[in-house]
Amino acid sequence: MLAQGHIARAVVGSACRSLSNIVFNRDLKRRHREAALKLDGGNYYDYLRQESAANLVDRLEDITRTFPKALELGSYRGELSKHITCRECVREGGGGVGGIKELIQCDFVAEELNGFEIVDGQMVVEEPGVPGLVSLSKDSFDEEQGLPFEDGSFDLVMSSLSMHWVNDLPMLLKRIKNVLKPDGAFVASMFGGNTLRELRYCFYLAEQERRGGLSPHASPLAKASDIAGLLQGAGFTLPTVDIDTVTISYPNAIVLMEHLVHMGEGTASLNRSYAVGTDTFLAMAALYQDMYGLEDGSVTATFEIIYMIGWSPDVSQPKACRRGSAQNSLKDLGKTDIITPK
Repeated sequence: MLAQGHIARAVVGSACRSLSNIVFNRDLKRRHREAALKLDGGNYYDYLRQESAANLVDRLEDITRTFPKALELGSYRGELSKHITCRECVREGGGGVGGIKELIQCDFVAEELNGFEIVDGQMVVEEPGVPGLVSLSKDSFDEEQGLPFEDGSFDLVMSSLSMHWVNDLPMLLKRIKNVLKPDGAFVASMFGGNTLRELRYCFYLAEQERRGGLSPHASPLAKASDIAGLLQGAGFTLPTVDIDTVTISYPNAIVLMEHLVHMGEGTASLNRSYAVGTDTFLAMAALYQDMYGLEDGSVTATFEIIYMIGWSPDVSQPKACRRGSAQNSLKDLGKTDIITPK
């Protein structure tokens, strides 16, 4: 009986620890995204994903090596694929941006909604890329449940504005590192903690005034200062993190929230507030207009996008010298003779 009691407590403790990592309702988020993808003219609301995809591709172009086989997590409408296969991206050795010759698009929405329509490995869009430039395929699975690929399968893994809805981000990063080949790259973006700070603050003030309390209306987001540590903790080397702050104007706070819904970015927190009165919404909108309104009557909203690059370990990568192995002291910099050419 004593041993069974220990086992029972261990099982319960393990379950509690796993439940404590669950912040988002992934099924609700999947429904949000599928509804946004089915929306007529929904690509009108993809301006942030378009911005993120363009910036990720810019970073990829700055890397001199090539990545023949790539995986994209959270492909949504396929903005990354569109940039990678554009006509201006043909490389001398073949492939699209980064020398990508094979790209697998993955998302946890239904496969028919994932990315662009693909026929014979090519996108079906109004302005197609170079025929045969990149072989495309797509798959549908929830990356939280694991990546259905063998270790060392890819030269590159990319993700654009998708990972901020993952419950166990450290575990996902470890899985991404595992599917990368040695010296493979992980290039991604996600929303950071300062995103929608104006909306959060106005909801806070409105609820304090109308209800005398506070309930969460926006999903928690990672801070940029945490990302480098998460990359290193997952086993990545040479982590690089930078931030881009995008400020966008909207007619009013209600239109801002409408855009968030049509982006598929409505809150999916498990502890979200289910009942918000009309008076609270109106109070929030009035506060938003008063505090962040512009001269033309519009309001601004801040989106913080965190960009990150990490590398799968390899012996060819540069390593820091052993501490104390320096041959010269910084104190001697002022004593160095400066030789000027004649």
